[in-house]
This record gives sequence, C-alpha cells and structure tokens, in this order.
Amino acid sequence: MADQYEEEIKAALQNRDLAKAAEMAQKYLDESKNVPLNIGITGESGSGKSTLVNALRGIRNKTEGAAKTGVNETTTERTEYIHPKNDNIRIWDLPGIGTVNFTADKYIKEMEFEKYDFFIIVSNDRFRENDAKLAKEIQKMNKKFYFVRSKIDQNITSEKEEDSNTKEEEVLKEVRDYCTEEAGLESPKVFLVSGFKLHLYEFKDLWKTLDVELPKHQRDVLLLALPNISLDVVQQKKQALASRVTWLTVASVAGAAVPVPGLTCAVYIQIILGFAIYCVNSLGLTRNLLQKLSDVSGVSLEDLKAETKSPLAGAEITKELIIKVLTSSAPVITEMAIEEGARFVPIIGTLIAMGLSGDTTYKALNYILNSLTEDAQQVFKRSVGLSTSV
Repeated sequence: MADQYEEEIKAALQNRDLAKAAEMAQKYLDESKNVPLNIGITGESGSGKSTLVNALRGIRNKTEGAAKTGVNETTTERTEYIHPKNDNIRIWDLPGIGTVNFTADKYIKEMEFEKYDFFIIVSNDRFRENDAKLAKEIQKMNKKFYFVRSKIDQNITSEKEEDSNTKEEEVLKEVRDYCTEEAGLESPKVFLVSGFKLHLYEFKDLWKTLDVELPKHQRDVLLLALPNISLDVVQQKKQALASRVTWLTVASVAGAAVPVPGLTCAVYIQIILGFAIYCVNSLGLTRNLLQKLSDVSGVSLEDLKAETKSPLAGAEITKELIIKVLTSSAPVITEMAIEEGARFVPIIGTLIAMGLSGDTTYKALNYILNSLTEDAQQVFKRSVGLSTSV
C-alpha cells in the first residue's frame, strides 16, 4: 500500500502538483490509521482471560471500563471491548467452550469466529481436549491462534514458597513442557504470561511472534495500541511513528504555514498539533493513560509525571502549547539534520528544492517524536522499577 502511494506522490511532486501530492499523502495516512483489528480471547472459567483482556487495554481489573473478573465464570456470552487508544481495535472476551457446553464446530458458529483476525486461547493450568479441538477448527479456517498459559507468576511464587532454592527458569521450563505436551498439537505456540505483569515472562515473545505473523498494517495498529511492555517496544513505536513523519510533511505542503519565532521557515502547526496528540496517545503519555499506568503499576501519577521533560506529556495539547514548545526549542530544531539514508530523503529533498518549508516541518515533527520517546522510555523504567538515571 505504501509503495503505491509513494510512487504517486513522487510523480505529483515532479509535476509540481502540490495539491495532488498532499491529497495522496493524507489519503494514505487516513487508511493506515483506520485499520480494523478484531482479537478473540477464549478460555475456561477462572483461566485469567478477562484479566488479559484488561491488560491488553492497559486497564486494571475492577476499574472503570474493565472486563469483569472473578473466581466464578463471569463470561457467558461474547463481550466486545473497544481499545481505549484506538476504537478500531476490538478485543472480544469469549466464554470458555466448556462453559456454554457447545461442540467445537457449534461454538465457532455461535461465537462468529469468521470475524476475528487471530485468537488467544488462555488456560491457567493445562490445555484440555476442548482447547485442542478449538485450535484445530481455527486451523481449518486458516487463521492464527496462540496458547497463553496465564498466572505464571502465581506458579513461581508457590514453588518458591515450598522450596526457596527453586529457580524461576526451572519452573518456566516445567510448565511449558507440560502445557506443550497436553495441548495435543504438533509444535503448539505456548506463551507463559502474567496478566498483571506483561513486562515479565513471555508476553514479549508473544508480541515478537505477532510482529512476524500479522500483516504489516495490522501489526502497526496493534503495536501503537499496546501498553509499553519493554524498551524495545517503545523503540518500535518510535520507528512506526517516524514512518508517518514524511507522509505528514508531504500532506502539509498544500496547507497554510505559520511563522514561529526562531525558526527560519514557517511550519504547518495543524499538522504538528495532530501528530503530537497521536504520539502522546501511542506512547502512553496522556494524563489519562499515565493514570491507568499508575493504577496498574502502583507507582503514583506524580512520580510517573516527574520522569517526563516534554511539556506535551500529560498536558492538554493546544495550538498555543505547540507554538510555545517550538519557539523554546527553535535552536535545536534548526540544527537538526535530516537523517542520511532515510527512505524518504529524496522526497524531502524535492520539497526543499521547490523552495517549500517542508524541511522545517519535518524537523519539528522529528523533534517532538524524539522528546516524547525519551519520556516514554523513562516512564516505562520508573513503572517497572528500573533505574531511570541517564
């Protein structure tokens, strides 16, 4: 999709048709941002699937908007949860196949399995015959599924209480081998996860697998909606957001530029404003998302906010705030170099050669992205108890 638009933009710029170039860039941005993704999560009573639904949405159990959790089965029919970062992502909490007492083929029909893009089958013990039957039916549909063995933190704690010399990796291996054997499938993908601590154990490995197996447009949408589960994921988010910078720069060329004190060229404030809002949302730096992270991590909102340096983090982002940030940072932005070897450098070069101010807008967008990424890295480290010293 991107390659097709890129060629059309280059052709439009060569013909000095700025309106066409801007239109194509904006069309691509809109399409890439509005990709639907439906995730089906199923498991038996008490397996921890509702906790996983909440964790994927960055929400603590028993808070506003959370999927219901409890000792007894609380899911008797499929329930849709919209992701708070992106309402095109729907996570479906499905009742366990044993709960509704359906055969596997009837369960798939009743739960409308054709609408989901991939599935997570959750168990807090072993994977049973029904899970294997369900997985085989999903395979027949040529769709992906992943076994998640939940509550692994409880297993480790229990084993260590019995024997203080128990090593975590030994427990993980024992549980994985047991789950793999019981799944009854050839080479099943089993991930050991704690719904309360996604940054620990093997949720990162589940994401790496999805990163490879999902189509790129869905992968990027899911990536930017995920909680920050590792510094690597924060860096991946930065790369995904950076890919939007040139598209936004091209989209800006047909707009009205605004002069900012200290910058040599006018910039496109509305474009920068929208990108800044998109970045703080994707990187988990809105006040609301910082509060949700505080709820989940137990670190106070004030302590998390103290790790941020950008005035945009945790703030209401307005046109006036953007101009203030750009003005105070003008010397740094002006001196920024366009990254050599970057894929879109020829397009930015074309804009510069045409006497347009796209290069300054491009630098301003990158400055905002860089500063917010640094804040997201520091906030993540503080939330999981890592040293935040530089």
